[in-house]
Amino acid sequence: MSPPARFNFAEHLFALNRGRADRAAYIDDRGTLSYGQLEDRARRLAAALKAAGVRREERVLLLMLDSSDWPVSFLGCLYAGIVPVAVNTLLTPEDYAYMLDHSRAQAALVSGALLPTLQEAMGRGTHEVHTLIVSQPAGALPEGAQEFEAALAAAQPMAAPAATASDDPGFWLYSSGSTGKPKGTVHTHANLWWTAELYGKPVLGLTENDVCFSAAKMYFAYGLGNALTFPLSVGATVVLMAERPTPDATFRRWVEHKPTVFFGAPTGFAGMLASPKLPAREQVALRMCSSAGEALPGEIAQRFKAHFGCEIIDGIGSTEMLHIFISNRPGDVRYGTTGKPVEGYEVELRGEDGRPVPDGEVGDLYIRGPSSALMYWCNREKSRETFQGGWTKSGDKYTRDADGYYTYAGRSDDMLKVSGIYVSPFEVEATLMQHPAVLEAAVIGKEDADGLTKTKAFVVLKDGQSVSDEELKAFVKERLAPYKYPRFLEFVQELPKTATGKIQRFRLRERERQA
Repeated sequence: MSPPARFNFAEHLFALNRGRADRAAYIDDRGTLSYGQLEDRARRLAAALKAAGVRREERVLLLMLDSSDWPVSFLGCLYAGIVPVAVNTLLTPEDYAYMLDHSRAQAALVSGALLPTLQEAMGRGTHEVHTLIVSQPAGALPEGAQEFEAALAAAQPMAAPAATASDDPGFWLYSSGSTGKPKGTVHTHANLWWTAELYGKPVLGLTENDVCFSAAKMYFAYGLGNALTFPLSVGATVVLMAERPTPDATFRRWVEHKPTVFFGAPTGFAGMLASPKLPAREQVALRMCSSAGEALPGEIAQRFKAHFGCEIIDGIGSTEMLHIFISNRPGDVRYGTTGKPVEGYEVELRGEDGRPVPDGEVGDLYIRGPSSALMYWCNREKSRETFQGGWTKSGDKYTRDADGYYTYAGRSDDMLKVSGIYVSPFEVEATLMQHPAVLEAAVIGKEDADGLTKTKAFVVLKDGQSVSDEELKAFVKERLAPYKYPRFLEFVQELPKTATGKIQRFRLRERERQA
């Protein structure tokens, strides 16, 4: 099973859904876009870019909030053989200036609300963007810019897709850049197909009757699969939301649009469960939820299921592998674990000597599968470090039990060695979060008076709750090996996080060094 050598993913999706032309593909804050309208608009966008002089395999920066214009833009680029570079909407002008220069984008597709930030970035960078198309502009357009609807109206749908190959560069995603400049991760047309065939259909079991809603935005690898690749591969309907996925904003969509499958992240699920506005089970239509981005504490998953009667399927994926490659499955969920390898992917845990580790021991996670990225653009050193032959080094630490379930032990950079033994920050954090007063926790290493590394926990309490540090320490001691409990504990109002909601433990370590 594999896509043909000549393969254009946008045309693949359009061909699959031509019998559903009147069916809703997307519901966003402005209304509904049918499958027929999606194809027509994407092919017009493809023609508009070609008319503007953007050539095959040139890059186009895609800086847009989640609306139906996002998939129109992404698929329009693919259809024309142009490479969309989907970027995070929460970054700074400095970040975008770097991405424009690094990708040498010939055009930019931008939401009106983000136009001032992009204009500042364009003024800072050294690379000139020749074409600027603005979706939903908030005011007058810059000289030479086109309004999205006007650009589509002026173009006739591109007659035929670019004759791309399955292994041609299809699109880029930038890594989070938590350890330096973000890396331009280059994916092929076929990689999208592989994630749908290996995960979206067989594991999630999506059908055309589903309504999908992803809190993770479409510029993330996780969100791209959830809100485009998977649902469009089966003819389902997708709910899009431009605003931040706060509990209240999420609940409104749950109740109004009745999604059957929701894609979130652990931080979001924790926040929703803590909200006094959490809907009742009978107000929603959820049949399944998915979680990724970081490991899901079992306590959160169990509380969610108790309230909604709905499983959260936890898994791990990465920008480099495009989507999830280890996952729990509907009807086979072992809370507190990430599940088992997805069929079609091979997984190994290796020790510091590069050899596989036995069950029960912590090892570095390596993955081999057909959705792996080609490379990091213009970064041979990092490419060789990450993409090793057929294997991709994830940067995560895991253990595997005798039944074949994998349990997250933390990022490689976050692991602690206490009393000569590795300690997973995530394990301590998950235990702290079992306490009814705790909302979130983050654990790092801190040297004691003797210069020895011990665990320190930063704890965020739920509103109106209180607990002493000694009580929390005792709570962890009762549940984990003695050397793992946090010797130091600090209560904080919030934890530093990335734009994706992942805890930035390195910022906590920096804070400790400066104290």
